[in-house]
Order: sequence, then structure tokens, then C-alpha cells
Amino acid sequence: MYITCLDMEGVIAPEIWIEFSKVSGIPELSRTTRDEPDYDKLMNWRIAILKEHKLTLKDIQNTIAKIDPLPGAKEFLDELRSICQTVVLSDTFEEFAGPILKKLGMPTIFCNSLETDKDGFIVKHKMRCEKSKLTTVKALQSIGFETIAFGDSYNDLGMIEASKAGFLFRTTDKIKNDYPQIPAFTEYSELLAAIKDALKK
Repeated sequence: MYITCLDMEGVIAPEIWIEFSKVSGIPELSRTTRDEPDYDKLMNWRIAILKEHKLTLKDIQNTIAKIDPLPGAKEFLDELRSICQTVVLSDTFEEFAGPILKKLGMPTIFCNSLETDKDGFIVKHKMRCEKSKLTTVKALQSIGFETIAFGDSYNDLGMIEASKAGFLFRTTDKIKNDYPQIPAFTEYSELLAAIKDALKK
């Protein structure tokens, strides 16, 4: 039995931090896991910038409420879910994901959470488990699933390489060049065709 595991931001939804960077006018917040492989380092840096600019979780949520899925993402996800069990594995947070997931038909997501102080400022990010995407893929494999995985960033590479089939989607040229052995796609139709082929094997 197969289960498909996919990243959320950059794959089926815009990068939340990039969108918030535009709205807030703080270009530093546009840095993502495509740029910084160390997620803890990246999040601690983001939290420090938010504190410096006196921006709360609510400020970010107000931006997220206006974000739509990427064009074609819902149709792609609907078809994928019709042929294979599917779970979104994301390093985003419960406090971020809800509005976007509703627009995508509420797919299952495993993600992380945030801790705020009494004034609503983010003080800490709580990872669900260490190397959450890779750990989850291995856990699924341990209970009898073959996994297919795809994503766009450094933090997706572990689950992609550990899966029976794995793909890069709308990733950077640097990641494509560093990992030429992983098939890379830019269109949902191409990705869906590759997944369907993998399901037959």
C-alpha cells in the first residue's frame, strides 16, 4: 500500500513567510528553507526579527487569511487523493495552516506548533519531532506503507531520498544541480504522471 507525502509551502501553497515579507515590508523575512537548510536557525532568526518589529502571531495570521493555494493546486490534490492516500508533511505550524487547508479541501497535515506570550508575540517554535518529515516517512514505512514523497526545499530531501519514489517540484536551480538524481518537475500534470507511474511499480 502506498501513501504519498508532500510539502505544503512552495508546492501547493505560496510561501507564507515570503507573502508576509511583502505585506510587512521586511525583506529579510523572505528567507526560506530553500535558502537556509537549518530550520531551527531559520525560525529563531525569524522570531528575533518579528520581536524587533513588534509583530505578533495575529499579524501573520491576518496575512495568511488572504492567501490562496497555488493555481491548479486544489485540482491536483483532489486527483492525487482520489488515487492514493495522501498526507501533507510540513514544517509550517498549526497556527498558520488552517485557512489554506480549508481552501484545499482539508487534506491531512502533520506539522508543528508555536508558543506565544501573553501579548501574542511568538517566543518559541515547537517541532513535532526531530527531522519531522524523514521521521514520519520512516514511521509510515514501519507500519507497512511504501512512500512516495515530493517537495521543493532542503528540508524535503530526507523524505524524498528515503521513499520508494521521490521528486522535486518547482525547486531552485541549486538544489536541482546538487541532486541531479532526483527527477524535477514544474507542472502538476508532469508530477501527477510521475506519481501514477510510481504507483504501478
